[in-house]
Amino acid sequence: MGKRAREGPSFEVLVRLALPLLQEAERQCPRTGPGAKPKIRDWVIAALIMIAILGGRKTKSAQHRFLLGKRREIAGWLGTAEFPSRSGYFRRYRRSYKLYQAAVRLQGLQAIKEGVLDPAQVSVDKSLVHALGPPWHQRLRRIGKVPPGVDTEGAWGYSEHDGWVYGYSYEVVVSSTADSTVFPLLASANVASACETQTSAEKIDDLSPEVRYVSADAGYDANHLGERIEYDEDGRKTGRRFLCPENPRNAGRPKKKPGGADASRAKSRQRRRERRKYLESPKGHRLYARRKETIEPFNQWFKSLFELDDHVWHRGLSNNQTQFLAAIFAYQLLVRYNYRRGNNNGRLRWIIDRL
Repeated sequence: MGKRAREGPSFEVLVRLALPLLQEAERQCPRTGPGAKPKIRDWVIAALIMIAILGGRKTKSAQHRFLLGKRREIAGWLGTAEFPSRSGYFRRYRRSYKLYQAAVRLQGLQAIKEGVLDPAQVSVDKSLVHALGPPWHQRLRRIGKVPPGVDTEGAWGYSEHDGWVYGYSYEVVVSSTADSTVFPLLASANVASACETQTSAEKIDDLSPEVRYVSADAGYDANHLGERIEYDEDGRKTGRRFLCPENPRNAGRPKKKPGGADASRAKSRQRRRERRKYLESPKGHRLYARRKETIEPFNQWFKSLFELDDHVWHRGLSNNQTQFLAAIFAYQLLVRYNYRRGNNNGRLRWIIDRL
């Protein structure tokens, strides 16, 4: 790996790794609709946000001041002297999550290509993070009373790990193959109440062709999700397995669909029994156990690294979507850099500490 492997951690090194992905993400997420395109490209704004997050700045005001102090260096890294005003940075920050969602997917594919991870098995999970300020309790929401400091765009969500949380969530698909680096491959962000069976279904088409096993907790138990993973549109097996314990409320007879045929429901029940049988087999147990060693620790590592243990950084859904996805993109970048330095692990704090 030569000179690149010997380089110490720096914003410039990380920016060089990130720019091709951010630029390609912009090409895949072109602006549509009326009006002139902004003078400063979307990938430039995304790069600035990434630099500020890696610099540990939380509020958008602190981020802009930090970037302004490095303006001359940043111009050299990005190859452009264009720089947003404070209000422009705030406005562009809110809409950058779409580009970052594409960039996370692209960086996942790039990491597979570089051999950073083995994508044969992946795990999907949703994690909740408290909103800034006090929670907006349901009894007050029903009467339209907004306590001081409440982020009105948050929502209530529940998980076995976090309990009831008023705020936001991110969902991530990470590599879970034995003896492979834990690496986030796909991600999205939403309010805490977002339905897992819907948000995860949107990621199925973006799974790498090399994925053979997808594991999830009981919150993802849904026939349509399992069948999307294990069967194609023509009903042929894809060669993938969906490893998901049954949610007790879904374990009975599937709900009837208007006009649905009995044969279709019988097929769905049969496929569900096959998934249950595979999960309960020794191999299924062994594969599913990888969740506890991969995605559950990942959420702890990720939240600790970007100080999301207690609450989000911003108010408002779009602001936090950008922050979550930009941080996940930065996490991917740090793992790739660490791998180039010969470290096949997720110990990343040392890189941020030396920036």
